[in-house]
Amino acid sequence: MSKTKHIAIDAMGGDSGIQVTVPASLQALKQFPDLHLHLVGDQPSIKSLLGGLPAEMTDRLHLLHTDETISAREKPANVLRSSKGSSMYLAAGLVKSGDVKAMVSAGNTGALLMFGRYLLKTLNGIDKPAIVASIPGAFRQAYLLDVGANVDCTAEQLFQFGVMGSVLAESLSPGHKVAVGLLNIGVEDYKGSDQVRQAAKMLESCEELNYIGYVEANALFEGIADVVVCNGFVGNVTIKSSAGVANVVSTILSEQIAQNWFNRVTGFMVRPMLDKLRWQTNPQRFNGASLLGLQGSIVKSHGNTNIEGFIFAIQQAINEVDNAVPQLIAKKVEAIIQAN
Repeated sequence: MSKTKHIAIDAMGGDSGIQVTVPASLQALKQFPDLHLHLVGDQPSIKSLLGGLPAEMTDRLHLLHTDETISAREKPANVLRSSKGSSMYLAAGLVKSGDVKAMVSAGNTGALLMFGRYLLKTLNGIDKPAIVASIPGAFRQAYLLDVGANVDCTAEQLFQFGVMGSVLAESLSPGHKVAVGLLNIGVEDYKGSDQVRQAAKMLESCEELNYIGYVEANALFEGIADVVVCNGFVGNVTIKSSAGVANVVSTILSEQIAQNWFNRVTGFMVRPMLDKLRWQTNPQRFNGASLLGLQGSIVKSHGNTNIEGFIFAIQQAINEVDNAVPQLIAKKVEAIIQAN
């Protein structure tokens, strides 16, 4: 790391709250020496989990107190009126004020989107933010968006998602020619909805993008595209199905190995290969979905994540800060607007 990074943590968000966010934050501080974390939440409860904190880490951990949180059942339409004192809102406020460069939350997705749009605003040329997530089990790092922010999308918005996804992928793999695909029910030109077919024409005509055409769901994991675009309904179902399959594969492997002594011996012999497979399909490794299109970095963690998964979400926020992703997106969108 070349410079100090300040990131806010919605410590109260998620199914397990501080029981996950605080230990994950402490491990992240150990792992990244230039990281400063601002934990927003109930200070007495957080402090109860900080026993024996080394002095060199104390200076990099900052607490902002609130005992107000947002439940998973809270309707997004109500949060701006009722939850401006919540840990999620205050963490987003730290991004807006410039005190931190990014925030991470495992809380209510709809509320997080609402706060992000209200406090940070969308970038010029971007209609709506999109949630982008890594695809579990893919042969190489691949990104899918939108995965839940926008149930219905216009062709223009799908095009914008392609631009934003390509910028993120390029920032994480410098020098790599990022391939952008459009998720569809077939590869033929006449297939798909009107919005998808119109988006395909826009993507194909954009010289700034390496658009490779339609991608079918079964090809998502084959490394055909680095970025795959779809609306939020399709993306959410797809990403959750992918994570579910990855979990099933891991569970079946463990059960089969433990079934009898022969399987245990065989499992021991091929353990390096099995460990690699578990690592490749571990859903926690893909935790941390970025809200792209805002004038600031917000990373959404799964609500039911564990400590390992939340650390990966923090790492995703660090990557966005390192690469100044919102600024890169703004620059590319502006270039495309001017070219067209």
